[in-house]
Formats: sequence, C-alpha cells, structure tokens
Amino acid sequence: MAYVLQHVITALYIQTTGRGERESNKQKLGCVKINGSKSLAAAKVDLLRQDHAIAVGAVEDVEVLEEQFRQNIPTKKQFFDPYRQGVIVEEGVGYRQTVVIRSYEVGPDKTATIESLLNLLQETALNHVWMSGLLSDGFGATHGMMKHNLIWVVSRMQVQVDHYPIWGEVMEIDTWVGASGKNGMRRDWLLRSKATGLVFVRATSTWVMMNQKTRRLSKMPDEVRAEIAPWFIEKQAIEEESPEKIEKLDSNARYVHSNLKPKRSDLDMNHHVNNVKYVRWMLETIPDEFLEKHQLSGIILEYRRECGSSDVVQSLSEPQPSHKNIGLNGHSVSSQILEGNGLLGSLNQRPFGYTHLLQTKGEFKNEEIVRGKTRWKEKTPSAKPFPP
Repeated sequence: MAYVLQHVITALYIQTTGRGERESNKQKLGCVKINGSKSLAAAKVDLLRQDHAIAVGAVEDVEVLEEQFRQNIPTKKQFFDPYRQGVIVEEGVGYRQTVVIRSYEVGPDKTATIESLLNLLQETALNHVWMSGLLSDGFGATHGMMKHNLIWVVSRMQVQVDHYPIWGEVMEIDTWVGASGKNGMRRDWLLRSKATGLVFVRATSTWVMMNQKTRRLSKMPDEVRAEIAPWFIEKQAIEEESPEKIEKLDSNARYVHSNLKPKRSDLDMNHHVNNVKYVRWMLETIPDEFLEKHQLSGIILEYRRECGSSDVVQSLSEPQPSHKNIGLNGHSVSSQILEGNGLLGSLNQRPFGYTHLLQTKGEFKNEEIVRGKTRWKEKTPSAKPFPP
C-alpha cells in the first residue's frame, strides 16, 4: 500500500509540477535579456535549481506521508486495538494489553528475563499513549511536547518480581499514569497471568521532561499538562512511604567492569542508550555462581544522566548481606542467636542484595549514569505459582 501511495503522489506531482512549473519556466526563459544582469545560461541554472528544490520538497512530503501511512498513529482516542491486543480500561484512562512470552524473551531456564519484562513494560506504556490520540512522532511525546522540543526521561524506577512468566505463557499488563509533583509523571504497571489472574510483577516509575536540543530538564508547560492531566489516576502498584536511599559506590567496590561501550543497537529513538540496557550492564558484574542459584526479585534504579554512543561506561557492584533472620528450619530467629552461632551467622551473611553504580569514565572526572539496588531470592525449581 505504501508503494502504491508513493507512486500516486509522484504521479500527481509530475502532472502538476511537470506541466505548470515547466511551462512557467519556459516563459521566464523567453523574457530573459541576453545583455541583462544574468546570461541565458545563468538563468537556466537558476531555474534548474528551483526545479530541484521543488522536487526535493516533494520527495520529503512523500516520505512524511508514507511514514504516517505506515504508522497510522491515531489522532483521536481509541478504545480497542486488535493488532496490539490492547484495550482502554479504568473508566477510560488506563490501558491493558495481552502479550505472549516469546522464545527470544526467555533465558536458559525458559522463564522471561528481567530485560524482557522491562521491555514489555516500556512497550505497553508507549502503546497507552498511542491509543490516547496524544502521540506525536516522538518517542512517547505528545503534540504539545513536540512543539516545545520536549521528550520524556525516566528518573526513577522500581520493579518487584514475585514470579517469572514462562515461554508461551499468556500475560496481561495493566498500566496507568498519575501526577508526580508539579512537573513529573508517575507510571505504574501490573503484570499478571491471564489464566489465573495472579500478579507476577509490580512496577512504578517517575518521569520528567527534558529539552531535546539543550538536553536540560524542563518544567511541564501548561499545554502539556492540559493534555495528560485528564489521564491521571490516584492509584499505585507499589506503595512507598519513603523511597529507599541508594548509596554511591566508589572504586573500592568488590566487582568492577570497565570499558563498557554502547553499541548502535543500544540506542533508542532519542539517540541515547535505552534505560533497559543499563540493567544488563549492572547484572554482568554479579558472579555466575550466585546467578546460578538465585533469581532477581526486585530492582530500584535512580537515573542521574543520559548515556550517549561515545561514552565509556564502568559498572560497579557491592554485595549486601541478607537482612532476613531465617533459621535452618525456615522459622525466624533472633539476631542474638545468629550472632552467637557461627554457622547460622554465616548463612545470614550470604548476599541477597547488591548495590550498583554505572558511571562514565572521563579523563578528569567520572559522572554517574544510574544508581541501583537489586534484591534476590534463592531459586526453587519445584515451587510453582499455581498447579500445572
């Protein structure tokens, strides 16, 4: 269809420009004086340049029309999208999408990876904006944001994973937005089994606006606030009384991976490294023997600056002792008993959490990209979230 559209527009251009403009140019050439300020050859060159400019403009118009035709971004609110298996919920402001866990989204244990889950959350967020009718041609930006050269950047994200979907499992993802202070927006998600309704993943995030040209944070314009405020819901997937503080690591961190360089495939439509890629760099510092016996149960990310294609990144992590006083029989025991017993004390000091830092390696100064905390639990292959 796009091929047909392009040729139809090209034909119309030839019919209009090819006849009208060329006839007009011939008349102009007939009126040029040889002994005037311009020669006949110079006049011909000028007219050829005009024709070229018109042709280039027509080609650009064709490309814009073809892109719009291929994307078919809604200009009005949609309540159902059969292609994305999405539907508007929560009294017309929330969004729910049905997804199937693909083979390329799972790891060796046939369960979805944390990166795959984060990508699904990001995709459903964008599809929510898509169906709202507010999406411009930016990466989730509204029409008002595009007028002010603004884009969304995430400042904080928290994910809790109770269960991991398996290959081929059908899941439902709910997402909605709410206010976060005067100039921010909060977005939450719930991911659950479509078969049982059991919640697998809860997530929340905070977003702020950045000027795409100056790369500086920006206040929310009244025009943009008027666009998105009707979609706000006072509902939270994760209740946070006070955000957990993440300490900054230094060069004394136990695990350090240096000289990490972004690949072209790591960049998103805003020309910086996508925030999901940061998680992969963080997890690469964790020892393999730990990953073999544990799975991620929670992650908190605090974003400090963007990462570009030319940056050289260093990933640091420091294991944190478990705060769970669990005895050998599974019952809680006091910290005094644990401290007095070498065996139980050593078990309690096993790392069930890590603190992380990604930073750019500069010649004179290192700059923080993101701080993070990960929480882990022991793998229990026999335990299943529901009967087979």
